[in-house]
Amino acid sequence: QVQLVETGGGLVQAGGSLRLSCAASGLTFSGYHMHWYRQAPGKQRELVATVSSGGSTYYIDSMRGRFTVSRDNALNTVYLQMDTLKPEDTAVYYCAAGRTLTPDSWGQGTQVTVSS
Repeated sequence: QVQLVETGGGLVQAGGSLRLSCAASGLTFSGYHMHWYRQAPGKQRELVATVSSGGSTYYIDSMRGRFTVSRDNALNTVYLQMDTLKPEDTAVYYCAAGRTLTPDSWGQGTQVTVSS
């Protein structure tokens, strides 16, 4: 059974930084594409960033240059470094995994709150 556990969320002032981590178990981590999604209050869940099984990265335009996704296959962990945070980045951030680009396993989420 795949388990994804996110950590690293919290309260930060605008302009600050946070690093989220997602520890994965129950899967052959190196063979999975890993994603970060987020869901703000009253909004749909949206993709933030993807790191493929081969290490390629993808970001939505509003995150590019501020967020960095990376993975450590030896630790079965994916990271999301978030810099220059804005109040509109406030959301629950979810880690997701899939053998295709469509995730089939999700973490429980971690809250990120950016104060102005």
